[in-house]
Amino acid sequence: MRRAVPIMPKGILQRLAEGPVLGDGGYLLELEKRGYVQAGPFTPEVAIEHPDALEQLHREFLRAGAEFLTTMTFYASDDKLATVGMKDKVDDINRSAVQVARKVAAEGDALVAGDLSLTWAYEPDVPSSHDHVRALFDRQLEDMLDAGGVDFWVGETFSHLGEALVFVERAKRTGLPVMVTMCFERPTPRSYEGDTPGECARKLTGAGADIVGVNCLNGPAQQLPIAIEMRQATGAYVASQPVAYRTTEEEPDFTAWLNFPYGLSPMQLARAEMAEFATDANEAGINVIGSCCGSVAEHVRAMAKVLGKLPTEERQWRSPSGKPMSGYEYRGHTETEV
Repeated sequence: MRRAVPIMPKGILQRLAEGPVLGDGGYLLELEKRGYVQAGPFTPEVAIEHPDALEQLHREFLRAGAEFLTTMTFYASDDKLATVGMKDKVDDINRSAVQVARKVAAEGDALVAGDLSLTWAYEPDVPSSHDHVRALFDRQLEDMLDAGGVDFWVGETFSHLGEALVFVERAKRTGLPVMVTMCFERPTPRSYEGDTPGECARKLTGAGADIVGVNCLNGPAQQLPIAIEMRQATGAYVASQPVAYRTTEEEPDFTAWLNFPYGLSPMQLARAEMAEFATDANEAGINVIGSCCGSVAEHVRAMAKVLGKLPTEERQWRSPSGKPMSGYEYRGHTETEV
């Protein structure tokens, strides 16, 4: 009898060649709301202290239609974890986060993205800091590979283009696809070195990044134009992962609001607003369409439906009396209409 050959899931680049790929949502703020992450340091020790809680959130995003799960390894580097007395847990946190994400991803057709982030150790004019950041990245990369591996890398939330370039340099050495996203705090988007989004996209692509883009800080209205500028500047795949909060032209960075992080709920977008972003991003040629802080399963699910990742049909339900028995039935609501 011929032994069945296991079917390997399509990689991120193969999926992107076939159409847009939908990412997951935000982890840190949602797990803080659930009592598993401390506001302030926002470090990811939940990966070893409450892996069941992390597993549940991954599963929510998977069920909502996410096509990749991001490891809970944002701020999982030596210097940042040292601020909460957990520098000796760097390896454990990175390895556990990969194992949790891998377990849930195997329940569907999802990939695992190994996540690295800004380190707060990079200083443009101090070459020794560049080597220090290399060492921080290398340790995380090695830990995640040792823990069973990931399908591709995501380096996110970089304000220094130089630090993003260091990430690309180190991640490319593994041979896996590399996605890297910048973030922009000010109304006129620029890296800390002064580069426009388009210039960032070109330089990151030139350094070997497979996917470039923008994430966090900005809501869809402020972030999509940035992603479109990147789209126009490079032939690489482009990602956009905004926060699910209603930022403004005057205050495009939600972390700068006085009500951050405890009073954000009134500013959260409706699921249909994130669905509208997904539609607009797809029409603009954005390839990785995702979301960041404040985005939960309902947002991802609505995005998945307008992108054709989940069916939009629901079983018919009507009152046998012929009279509506709920406001939902009376008004004929749909999930993706505001």
